[in-house]
Amino acid sequence: MANKEKTFEESLLELEEIVKHLESGEIKLDDAIKEYTHAMELSKICSDKLKNAEESINKLVKEDGELEDFKGLEEGE
Repeated sequence: MANKEKTFEESLLELEEIVKHLESGEIKLDDAIKEYTHAMELSKICSDKLKNAEESINKLVKEDGELEDFKGLEEGE
């Protein structure tokens, strides 16, 4: 089976499940460490996806088709 990259939503859902499991207190220390490590990996995936989305949103296409950085109100004030 091919290794399909998870969507942001899938990663976030899995991260939420891990947090619930860790917060339950019904997990052995070794398993908790493995779960925590996996949660940190998922957190990085989510963070990277959000950063990429933000960068994409902050680009405007000019009339000639070139991309231009969006200069929002906070930069123009």
